Amino acid sequence: MKKPYVKPSISKIVEGMPSKFGFREVVDPITEIDGIPVEKLIKEYGSPLFVFSERTIRVVYRQAYMAFSTRYPKVQFAWSYKTNYLDAVCRVYHQEGAWAEVVSGFEYDKALRNGVPGDKIIFNGPDKTREDLAKAIKNRSLIHIDHFDELYTILSLTSELEERPQVAIRVNMDTGIYPQWDRFGFNYENGEAWTAITRIMMSDKMDLVGLHTHIGTYIMSPKPYGVAAHKLAQLAKQIEEKWGHRISYIDLGGGFASKNTLRGAYLSGKDTTPSFEQYADAISQALIESGFDSYNLPVLFLETGRALIDDAGYLLGTVIANKRLADGKRAMIIDIGVNLLFTAFWYEHEIHPAKDVPPYLEDTTVYGPLCMNIDVIRTNVKFPMLEPGDHVVIKRVGAYNTTQWLQFINMRPNVVLIDMEGKVHVIRERETLETITSLEKVPDHLKEIGLSDTTENN
Repeated sequence: MKKPYVKPSISKIVEGMPSKFGFREVVDPITEIDGIPVEKLIKEYGSPLFVFSERTIRVVYRQAYMAFSTRYPKVQFAWSYKTNYLDAVCRVYHQEGAWAEVVSGFEYDKALRNGVPGDKIIFNGPDKTREDLAKAIKNRSLIHIDHFDELYTILSLTSELEERPQVAIRVNMDTGIYPQWDRFGFNYENGEAWTAITRIMMSDKMDLVGLHTHIGTYIMSPKPYGVAAHKLAQLAKQIEEKWGHRISYIDLGGGFASKNTLRGAYLSGKDTTPSFEQYADAISQALIESGFDSYNLPVLFLETGRALIDDAGYLLGTVIANKRLADGKRAMIIDIGVNLLFTAFWYEHEIHPAKDVPPYLEDTTVYGPLCMNIDVIRTNVKFPMLEPGDHVVIKRVGAYNTTQWLQFINMRPNVVLIDMEGKVHVIRERETLETITSLEKVPDHLKEIGLSDTTENN
């Protein structure tokens, strides 16, 4: 077979073993996922296509659990539903032993529907309706109080319901991160958190069972978690000294970074993201050194989402066209848009060809198919020339994309899960026109539009 023509180029030769193109920058192809060829997946389930690896989900979860449970004796993970609430994905985590962490009535009901007992659901978030709170109280769920208005609502419900609410307070604090996340919960430094605790304890109408914080997102250093763990531990000790009351758990929330590379970062996320072991060292050391009775340590809760699921998700797509921009730079258009890959606004996602390609790479802007100028998957990436119809694979897309995606211009595609035996399951079907229009209602006076033939009018 005749080899494809590759145009000659001039590039600076740097240290290493050069080819005729200079120092070789390699873009490895991804031709299969868990043993299933990419070409076969696209042929059977369409393009674009989300693919999740059950094996990767379980392996990464067990690595995270091992890192923490070997450093601290009482550890309980809770799966963050907002990160990815596809039922099949959630149930894998629940099978592994994770509870559910939810932030809305919708997510709460989804967790119940997935078979999670009410007393193994952590209810976070600033928007809990009175009906949501009543349901959570009856189910003995762990309610993390976000603000005083929520506290007062719960207090008013205690006179109507027979159950004692099981509550924790959300605490925001200075951990050295800028900007400080002070939106969620009660502030530690100005005494607001202690005021909330005092009102709960003096009411004697609910059980204060835990303390919670969520210090931020994509935290690239373990140290702030150590600071947060220490401050919550000190708060717990003050509660014990003042009220003779021992809390059951300390919840460090989420925010662990995945190995994606943030936009504008100088180094790759694969090289700079802390390991689970590093996060675990910082947190466990702070708790162990905080003076708790070793026989009555609080349970450490973790609501890790992104770091557990990102590696398990892939997005497969197809090249639509190539073109040259006004400045001569190459552009490639693919059928994956930012409506499906919302995290393209945050990350320099790894994008790979799905077949072996020549070694010549060129600076390329990768656009999606949407008719909007911000539909950019990669602003600049060294990439080989692919032809229309060739396939690409984008890595580490498991977090947030299937919860924040949009039906916009194009409909949302199939989502499949490759199980432990290599069998492929559709876990969310592609949308159709009927999917989109089934909830629409057309008033009677608009049912006939009455367009005439323009040629007759002329």
